[in-house]
This record gives sequence, C-alpha cells and structure tokens, in this order.
Amino acid sequence: MISEPIQGGWVRLQGNRVVEIAAGKPPECATDLGDVAILPGLVNAHTHLEFSDCAQPIGQPGVPLAQWIGQVIAARSATTTQARQQAIQAGLAESVAAGVCLMGDIATPPIRYDGDTIDLVSFAEVVGLGESRWRERLQSATDYNKSFEKAAWSPHAPYSTSTAAIDACVQRAKTSGRPLSMHVAESPAERELLCSGTGPFATALRSIGVWQDDLFPWPGDPLVDLIDQLAESPHALLIHGNDLRSKEISAIAQHANLTVVYCPRTHAFFGYDRHPVADMIRAGIPVALGTDSRASNPDLNLWSEVQFLLQHRMDIDPGAVIGMATVAGANALGRRDVGRLVVGGSASLGVVTTEAADRQALYRDLAQHAYRPFAS
Repeated sequence: MISEPIQGGWVRLQGNRVVEIAAGKPPECATDLGDVAILPGLVNAHTHLEFSDCAQPIGQPGVPLAQWIGQVIAARSATTTQARQQAIQAGLAESVAAGVCLMGDIATPPIRYDGDTIDLVSFAEVVGLGESRWRERLQSATDYNKSFEKAAWSPHAPYSTSTAAIDACVQRAKTSGRPLSMHVAESPAERELLCSGTGPFATALRSIGVWQDDLFPWPGDPLVDLIDQLAESPHALLIHGNDLRSKEISAIAQHANLTVVYCPRTHAFFGYDRHPVADMIRAGIPVALGTDSRASNPDLNLWSEVQFLLQHRMDIDPGAVIGMATVAGANALGRRDVGRLVVGGSASLGVVTTEAADRQALYRDLAQHAYRPFAS
C-alpha cells in the first residue's frame, strides 16, 4: 500500500480522475457511501480470457500440470473462433463486474476486445518447440503487436517454447519497448524437464510427437539463466513462480524490471507446496496477483484471490496483499495512474463494507466482505 488508511476520509472525483482526498467533514454535495473502505480499482495481472466459457475448472484438484495441459488441449480442440471471441467478451464482463480496471490477458491472435470498459495489456502468446511452429506463432504475434497499441509479448512456458523462440520474443520486446509475460517455475515437473530432460513433461512431449533430443535438458542453470534472459526486456512478468527456490528468488531480486505474478487459487487447485511469496516479498521483489483462467479457477474475481491470502497466508502483511492486487499489477503492466488512490489517479474505485476502528478490524472485514466497484 502507498500510504496508511485514512479514517473518516472522502474523495472528490472529476470525470475519470481523483482530484482531492481529505478527512473530516465532507462537502455538502458529497454522496454518503455508508460505512465502507474506499479502495483503488483492482488489477488482474494474469488471466486467459479465452477460457472464460469454462463453467468449472478442467480436471480434478491436484491433477499433475502436464496431465492437465493435455486435458485442456482436448477440451479446446473443437473451439471455434466465434466461441473463443464470445468467451473473451464474457470474461471481460465478469472482470468489470468484479471491479477489475486493468488486466494482463494472454491472447491467441487474431482476437479483438469489444468495448472500452476495461484497460488491458494483451500479451500475444508464442508457443512451439519445432521451428516452423514457433515462427508461425511469432509472426502472428508480431503482426498483432504492429496493429494493436495495447499488445505485448508472451513466450508461453519453458516446457512448450524453444529457447530460440524465447530469445526472439525478448528481442522484440526490447525493440518495441513493450512488456513480456511468461509462465516460469510453474511446477516441479518443469524443473525436472529443464534440468534432467526427464519426467512428466518429457513423457507428454514424446506422446504427442514433438520431442526433440536437442531441446532438453537445458545447459547451465536453467531457471536462473531464463530469469536473466527475461530481464533483458523492458519489463517482464514471471507468471506463477510456484517452484522458485532461493537462488532463483535472489536472481529475480537483482532485476528491478521483473515482477512475479502469483495466482493463489490456481496454486491451491494444483495442490503445490506452500508458495514462496513471502520469501519474494522479503527479498524486495514486486509481486502482483492474477486469477489465471477459468480452466483452473472457479471465477475471475480478483478480490477472491485477496481474500484467499488474507484467510490463509497470515505470514504476509495484509497491506502488502492489497498492494499486490492493485499498485504492483499496475506497475508491472506499465500503468501509473491506476491501482492507487491518489490525486490525479484513476477514478476507478471500489468499496468494501466495514465499521472497523483499527487496522486489524479493517483487514478482518476485508477478508470477509465483497469488493463492489462504483461508477464516478
């Protein structure tokens, strides 16, 4: 959080901007919102809107990641472009209703976002281990970045994207000045593939006929080297980080342009060991929150991610959790006027019911009550 909570405070809005913040007696023209905490608009730093038509997560809780990816591919194999577009619009509407004012979406071009109710960065996904495949996706992402000012770059993951493709995305991010997003240290199986060339991902890649002996294992210290490589981009979002260890956390902390995006309920769905988010915060690493997609999460309500942490991670300062859902994501996505309640900032705000007289009671109320956006 940028500053301490203001008790008995009020804000003045003009158009889509905050123009005054004060405490005490409000102007006579003020609208009384009742006993509430006023908070910035929420920032969902990582989602996949194209899966927003999933009525429930794909697979069973605790499913191994490599197996789950196969289930997702099977479930989506017959999806049409029209159905994908409808899912994206449904996800946008759900996000707006939940108070999200900015998001980072992983996109498979060509797509479009109808309406202007929410700001976003659309990370064009590049995937492929074989050269012809990843070059095709890279060209699609390049065309998309040229045609859409809110587009950016996303090499999918180390287990699905060749090192040459990752490097090509980093170079294009540098040239374009746009951010990059990549799934990193998503599961222990990813580490096994990169370090040993074995495990569930190796088995899965062989089963679908895309295994190449020269792709895995990676030489050197794979995850540390990947972190340093991604840091060459203007700003990189490292998605999940479920399996990051101390040396990798130390490597991330050396780069001010890296943000880890933690998806708490998706992490819980897969049943991974305790997330090292507290270690990251202690190391000074910016950590933002994401919902991931409805393929691994029951909804796109970012406030539910906040409440999950407030209820389950008592080792994290509650104020830091609020910052993860607001300012950290905004900074990672390059938006300095949202995710914070400041004069000159965005008027996209929300409220949570509370009669708290102190911080402890306030955070207890935030953990229990819904976040409600309100229009300026």
